[in-house]
This record gives sequence, structure tokens and C-alpha cells, in this order.
Amino acid sequence: MNSPNIERHRFGWLESVCAVATSLLLTACGGDSGAPPAPTPPSLTESQRIAAATATAQSATNACNPIRPFYWEIGDRTAALASGSVELGAGGAPTYTAATSMNIASASKWLYAAYVVQRRGAAGPTAEDVKFLSFRSGYTNFNLCLSGQTVDGCLATGSNGTYTSANDGLFFYDGGHMQKHASLLGLGPLVNAALAAEIRSQLGTDVGLSYSQPQLAGGGISTAADYARFLRKLLDGTLRLGAQLGRDAVCASPTACPSQAVSTPIPSTERWDYSIGHWVETDPGVGDGAFSSPGAFGFYPWIDVNRSLYGVVARESFLLSAMPSYQSVQCGRLIRQAWVSGVAR
Repeated sequence: MNSPNIERHRFGWLESVCAVATSLLLTACGGDSGAPPAPTPPSLTESQRIAAATATAQSATNACNPIRPFYWEIGDRTAALASGSVELGAGGAPTYTAATSMNIASASKWLYAAYVVQRRGAAGPTAEDVKFLSFRSGYTNFNLCLSGQTVDGCLATGSNGTYTSANDGLFFYDGGHMQKHASLLGLGPLVNAALAAEIRSQLGTDVGLSYSQPQLAGGGISTAADYARFLRKLLDGTLRLGAQLGRDAVCASPTACPSQAVSTPIPSTERWDYSIGHWVETDPGVGDGAFSSPGAFGFYPWIDVNRSLYGVVARESFLLSAMPSYQSVQCGRLIRQAWVSGVAR
């Protein structure tokens, strides 16, 4: 998410595990509960998962309905497994498809983090990299870039490059961290086109990306298809960050951990962590450990906690008062649950 504006069966599962464990313990000690072994849950077919995810995305009664129109996709490390364009009403050409170019806002952060980790090679990111990319550097006064600026020109604009010592070491969601880091990394002279070419030099030229402004944390423009290609590269190990998802995650909730976090765009009703340029959805009530990077305008990419699936909810809404980023998270979360369970949400 670019501006302050983001699975509930754990206990049932835990009770089942405890029940099975108790049964096994009684048997091992000579007791006999008299109950037959718990049946093995039937395996789900791909068609069942597709049907559940599709019904969830198209529902008129859940969190996906308010975000229409949008495009959604779920896949694994090899390809997309299910997708669809959901419209406001029946008929007409799709508003969003896999090929629709749009502002991805803070989904840009995941791309830049992957660029840095890939560029560092086998040695991995430095401690300084991690501090900047997990938003604890103290550069917390970013406003905006102008389209024709360089990375350094943007950093020098207004308060963008201002360092606040009181925030050093604390999580503060702000574009200044990545802008300053990019400058330190030598990207300062680059304008939009050159910046996109440099980022793609590490992510792969098959990942389509451009910039509306030379802002690493939020200036990206891409498509669902291109971003999905990036997510598959994280899953299959082509990009080094895939093996480091969740690394050095810090508490990003000023409500839950005020001594560690200052500012977050996540609603105070949820507690998330933040890793290297991406979130970890760790809320104990509704979180499932997914890794993600929601953008302010509603672009929501994710990878599941098992690192076996990716997903995208793609749309572009400038009604920021409605928190498009968090709205897309709520819908995408349901689609993810439906795919895993085979039950529409």
C-alpha cells in the first residue's frame, strides 16, 4: 500500500489435531477409545478448486463484490491455474484482463527488493540493505516524485530525503527508505525508462515494467501477467528473494508493538509483519502467513505461506478513501481460502 490506507480455521484444526493426539495416546497406553480412526479427508481435484475460487471471485455477497471490476489469477511455479475477469454487470468487454497495464503503486516495493537481493548475488543482502528494505532506516518523510526527475532529483525534492533519527530502527511505512537506498546503490542518475531497464536487468527482461515516476516504492506500471511472471520466478527459485520470503520480518503494528513500529497503512484491527520489501500476513485472527505487497490503487499480489501458490487481484481505483488496497486484500484472501479448501466463500 502506498499511503495510509490491509483464515479462520486454525482453532478448529488445532482441536482436530489434539483429538487425534489424545486418541493415539490412549491407544499407546493400552486404552481403547472405541472410536474408529479419523477418516482421511478426500483430496480435491483441480476442477473443484477452480470452481470454488471462481464462485468466490464472482460472488455478489462477499468482499469481492465491492471491488468490481477486477481481474484475478491463481497459479503455481509453472503457470496460471485459474483466472477470470469480473465485471460490474453482465455483458461487454472485460475492464481488466491479464494484459491490462496499470499503476501497481506499492506492489513496486516487492520488485525493488527482489532486484536488490538478486544484484547482491550469493552473498545476499547486507544488514544495511535489510534495514532500508524493512523500513527501519529513519528516512520517513517522503512525499512524491515528478515524472521527469531522476532518482536523485526525486530524493532532493521537498522533504523526500530528510532523515529522522527518532524513527531510526523502528518500522515506518514510507517511500523514503527505498528512494534513499536506491541512491546509495548508484541508481541516482536514472530517469524512468533507464530505471525500469535496470530493475529488469535483474528480474528478467520478460517481466514487463515501466515507471510513471522514478519512485522505487510506488512508481511502477505493469500488468497482472507480468507480475505473475515475477511471482513464479520467486516460487521456482529463479529469483533469490524467493528463498528469503519473510526473512528478518519485523512487527509492523504500532498498536500491537508500539516500541517497534511507528506508522503502518494496515488497519489497526489487524497485526502484520514486514520483511524485505513485502508484508507477511501474520494477524492471529484472520492472517494465514501469506507474503504480499498490496498497492494503494487495489493491485494485490501474494504468495501463500507454503510457497507453492501465487495470486493476483488486479484493478485500479483512485477512490483512496475507500482503501482500495485493503479491499483487494479482503477479496484476494477469500479467493485464496476457496482454492485451498475447495469451498466457495
